[in-house]
Amino acid sequence: MQDQAASTAATGSGTELLDSAVAHLVREAGASVAMLYLLPRNETTLHLAVLSGVPWQLATPWNRVTLSAPIPVADAVRHRCLIWLGSQEELARRYPRPALVMPYRFSLCAAPIRTGDIDRGGVVLLWPGSHAPQLTPQERDAMVTACHGIGMLLQQAESGGLPVLPGIQPRVLAPPEPPVPEPAEAAAAMEFVQRLPGGSCALALDGSITFLNDAAADLLGIRAADVLGTLPWVSLPWMDDPAAEDHYRAAVIGRQQTSFTALRPPDRLLSFHLFPNASGISVRITPAGEPDPGTSQAPRLYTATAVPSRATALYHLMHLAATLTEAVGTQDVIELAGDQLMPAFRIQTLILMTSAEGRLRIEGRRGLHPTLMDRFDGAALNADTPAAHVLVTGVPGFYADFSGLERAYPAAGLRRAVAASAFLPLIVSGRPVGSLVLAYDRDHVFEPEERALLTSIAGLLAQALDRARLYDTKDRLAHSLQAHLLPHTLPRVEGLDVAARYLPATRGMGIGGDFYDLIRLDDSTAAVTIGDVQGHNVNAAALMGQVRTAVHASAGAPPDEVLARTNRLLTDLDPDLFTSCLYVHLDLAGHRAVLATAGHPPPLVRQPDGQTEVLGLPPGLLLGIDPSSRYPTAEIPLLPGAALALYTDGLVEAPGLDFDDAVAELAEHFALALDQTMDEVADTLVRYAKRFTPGSDDIALLLVNALRTDDSEP
Repeated sequence: MQDQAASTAATGSGTELLDSAVAHLVREAGASVAMLYLLPRNETTLHLAVLSGVPWQLATPWNRVTLSAPIPVADAVRHRCLIWLGSQEELARRYPRPALVMPYRFSLCAAPIRTGDIDRGGVVLLWPGSHAPQLTPQERDAMVTACHGIGMLLQQAESGGLPVLPGIQPRVLAPPEPPVPEPAEAAAAMEFVQRLPGGSCALALDGSITFLNDAAADLLGIRAADVLGTLPWVSLPWMDDPAAEDHYRAAVIGRQQTSFTALRPPDRLLSFHLFPNASGISVRITPAGEPDPGTSQAPRLYTATAVPSRATALYHLMHLAATLTEAVGTQDVIELAGDQLMPAFRIQTLILMTSAEGRLRIEGRRGLHPTLMDRFDGAALNADTPAAHVLVTGVPGFYADFSGLERAYPAAGLRRAVAASAFLPLIVSGRPVGSLVLAYDRDHVFEPEERALLTSIAGLLAQALDRARLYDTKDRLAHSLQAHLLPHTLPRVEGLDVAARYLPATRGMGIGGDFYDLIRLDDSTAAVTIGDVQGHNVNAAALMGQVRTAVHASAGAPPDEVLARTNRLLTDLDPDLFTSCLYVHLDLAGHRAVLATAGHPPPLVRQPDGQTEVLGLPPGLLLGIDPSSRYPTAEIPLLPGAALALYTDGLVEAPGLDFDDAVAELAEHFALALDQTMDEVADTLVRYAKRFTPGSDDIALLLVNALRTDDSEP
């Protein structure tokens, strides 16, 4: 496979090999659905690149998945492990959001795609609900082998200068072609179908009607030619019921045989029996029992539009509502809204605007025309523009074409960048907080149902935006407090190359007790320290400031004495919070370092030749527990060219990740960055950590390199 990948990548057809690999995996594993995700370099979002077994419309909510999302494929890539979910109950327990949106019976397996220490994406397979509770050894081997082969293909393509990148939409693999029967066989099969009681119908995987016999057409009250190629819930208005499309989704996603009853106006009850396989769905239609007295409305034929059906609308509304519960900031709301709404409603541009000090402000944008409203950014709320008018009045505006918009606002100086557009108010508790602008690249008639649906979606976004803006405000205040408690810059110390990084937790208050410091003592000595106060709140941050001040005041004394003094201070304060701390005294003239720890993660030391180890220091009790605690010291050589890495546990701790293994892998990355500056090494280690840590803890990192001098060169 490696040789094939190299030759194919060289001719620019790596995507064809990916498609072939996915199709082969589906056959080998006996799966019904496959989803291949790619993770472009230096990105934290998985992109759906190849899809098999379901139409793209059903997969749009999962087109982009951030590595931090509580989704099986994200966890598989982040934790670098295979994830198996053998039942709907297990999916609901571990991943409630996808279980809420897809309440069907199926089994799921997700696995990462990696080469070396590079994460390249992930694969998801689905089996029908009739699958055994456990993954078989053959299925596991097929999954692991395919992920390895795909990883090598991606590596070879990248090495050849033609990396395989995801497109805007995934490539959807065609279902297997059924064998072409002989003419006599085809005629016999048609006669067989015509002799069966009731009607026979065939649907493609996307739900469109591909075959309808005369009996089925009679039962439905239509001509077969009028509905071929259409969706039943579009061409038959009485079928536009969430229950009907939900049974179709169950058949496609879960490969479940299912049935339901629908009323064909005015009084005809019909039973529909769905039998799915890999290429489509066979449907049997039979008369059902007598209905209750109902409407006398006759069925009408509808043509296909861009408006989602009721079931599709509910599907996207539910998914959007569930997704927005995870948004913690304004940009999260914008990204999630774009991911969910734009493909579902065929929207080309989405812009979210808010008011600030009496003026419009663009909070975020997505799509093909991101500069659409730039000229109105900062415009007064009383300006004659559609976005301002919607925000002030709370009345939405829908324009089927550009001329309609131009007639409504002749003085706005609008540019003909788009065709149809919608301007929706974002209202929370009766108070407008912003405007949602949707633009289309072609004329578009907004039916009453679609107007109501888009207005409801705007209401969901408004509530999420209001929460997000409150979070952003608190987050800015927290970061400001944190910034004032940490050193603005580190002092310059002759003979040292030093770099520090602090990353607040991405969830929660965004403030914590991690701290670091570099203290210049004299021309040839310095001290470095790092610590972590228990908790992620204002109390932890305030105590962190006191601990850092106490360590700074005692610096210059032996490391054990510095920690002992700080410990006595904390126990006197009785803050009910414990603190870990590592203190290192650097003797640059004597080429040595003396260390003491108070329950802090062990530092890394890298020798000039690149040999790196985790220092096993004599243990010391956390600060703030026992005022009489003693802190043993350890002395190590610090030769010119040697480096130390001090860090807090947020850099290496994650659910399901072994702490010692994570520290050992961190040491490997530290060793490989031998020829880089400490700033470059710090960026490398932080990127490594962000690949698998969930962002629920702060990260502090302090790197110190004893520089070589002319006298110290070998």
